[in-house]
Amino acid sequence: MSLRLGDKIPNFSADTNEGRIDSFHEWIGDSWAVLFSHPADFTPVCTTELARMAQLMIEFEKRHVKPIALSCDSVDSHRRWIEDIKSFGSLPKSTEPPFSFPIIADVERKLAVQFGMLDPDEKDAKGLPLTCRAAFVIGPEKTLKLSILYPATTGRNFDEIIRVIDSLQLTAVKKVATPADWKSGGDCMIIPTVSAEEAKQLFPDGFKTIAVPSGKEYIRLTKQPPL
Repeated sequence: MSLRLGDKIPNFSADTNEGRIDSFHEWIGDSWAVLFSHPADFTPVCTTELARMAQLMIEFEKRHVKPIALSCDSVDSHRRWIEDIKSFGSLPKSTEPPFSFPIIADVERKLAVQFGMLDPDEKDAKGLPLTCRAAFVIGPEKTLKLSILYPATTGRNFDEIIRVIDSLQLTAVKKVATPADWKSGGDCMIIPTVSAEEAKQLFPDGFKTIAVPSGKEYIRLTKQPPL
């Protein structure tokens, strides 16, 4: 299965280190979510990634985003590995709940296949393909907003994932787009479908039209509108 932007995310049930999720859609609720997979428990890059996610949980909570991880290892393996993650990330040894976010146990690789997460170049000791480093950002309406696939050897930049979520949440409700290297608080671009008259009404603080050789007035910068 190949998920495309705008597709409804499949609903599923799964076991995690925090217990059973009977309905992924109900687990998301009216929040946003990030589903991210990793090749295997007790591996170096994956340990750094889950530790970083745990360190950034307050930032995801501010944005009403619920992270959830996945690998092809068992719940018992996840629970044992979490102690290494806590140690590496200098996280509290005792937390309630036991860890910042759930880790799905996809031992039979059903979800990895359903979401197109398998990496044909990375295999376990039995010769079975492992999950790649997939990151799916899911909106409250349960549709795919962002999909990024990383190879096993390249760790993710979670600050970038937060940056993209800021852009997605802003542009979902405001008629703006975010330019290259944009960060929250930076200038935005008025989308081309907004007329000049509508732009004056939507952006009362004004906007700047950038002159280009074509003479077309399509690059219009404005301050980031408040949510």
